[in-house]
Amino acid sequence: MTQHFNEKRRRLLQGAGALALAGAMPVLVRADDKQIVVSDPGGPYTLAYRQAFYDPFEKATGIKVVSVARESQPVAQFEAMVKTKNYVWDVTTLTLSADIPYLEAKGLMEPIGLKPSDFPDVMPEAITPNWLGVDVYSTVLAYRTDKFQANGPKSWADFWDVKRFPGRRCLRRSPLDTLEQALLADGVPLDKLYPLDVDRAFKSLDKIKPHIAIWWTSGAQSMQAIQSGDVDMISLWNGRAQSAIDGGAPVRIVWNQGLYSIEGWGIPKGTPRAEMAKQFVRFCADAKRQALLTQTLAYGPTNRKSFETIPPQRVPLLPTAPDNIRDMKLPSPQWWQENRQKVTERFNSWIIS
Repeated sequence: MTQHFNEKRRRLLQGAGALALAGAMPVLVRADDKQIVVSDPGGPYTLAYRQAFYDPFEKATGIKVVSVARESQPVAQFEAMVKTKNYVWDVTTLTLSADIPYLEAKGLMEPIGLKPSDFPDVMPEAITPNWLGVDVYSTVLAYRTDKFQANGPKSWADFWDVKRFPGRRCLRRSPLDTLEQALLADGVPLDKLYPLDVDRAFKSLDKIKPHIAIWWTSGAQSMQAIQSGDVDMISLWNGRAQSAIDGGAPVRIVWNQGLYSIEGWGIPKGTPRAEMAKQFVRFCADAKRQALLTQTLAYGPTNRKSFETIPPQRVPLLPTAPDNIRDMKLPSPQWWQENRQKVTERFNSWIIS
């Protein structure tokens, strides 16, 4: 495992030109270097974060930001860095429901001392003592308007109704969000989802399983499925749906019963550049910085004052627009931390059964 981790670490740093590594030697980071290494998912994220956060932070502080593309799921690498003290990066994007409960429970995150009262305009659920959420995306229902025109599905119950809404369907090959959607389809109110009734969710999934044409495993795959017309309705991330729309596909997003997630910045405990990293994290709470992010990514800001400077035509495309977020729910980080492994094993067995 250590060898595998070091190989990935070398590839990341060589590709970014950030640091030079020899063999499997630990990364040696000088605490007085005026730079931090920040990891993000790459692609459009890097471009958007560079414009909104990296370059403005460099200009404001003189601290250079070196960006590297990270693994799609950073928790294992995050944990390995803290335990081995081989710091590939100093800050990374982490998702509230998927990552933060585990990392905080293990004591792997650098203390930042964040408090909601310090950021009164930021969504309180976007702040933990060691993590600051800066953007919000949502898992939504989307459908092809060339298939349904204006009378498409408007809820997960509609998605499950194969008689009223015939067509090819697509869901994510993951229990996260999919179990919630199954319960919503079965009549559970959005505000009564937790604790999830797992048995009821799988009974609901049994009903729709024969009608699922594709179980997607990546955002790119989900976007391709709806953009190409391989499926007529789908559960996917709103940013991917918006990209399909921007590309000319006849796709409509349904915000009703969406499940939103918050992603933001965390610091691996013990990095020698923690103080500069903390400056960076706090900097990203700024309303104007977050507003700039939405120009490139169709993700909502966590700072509610950002909407004062977001162009009016862009607002309806963002999950945290007031008219959108009121019909959505944040999946329970605590429930998923306690149950994720168990329900994932059951889900994976169910998929292949």
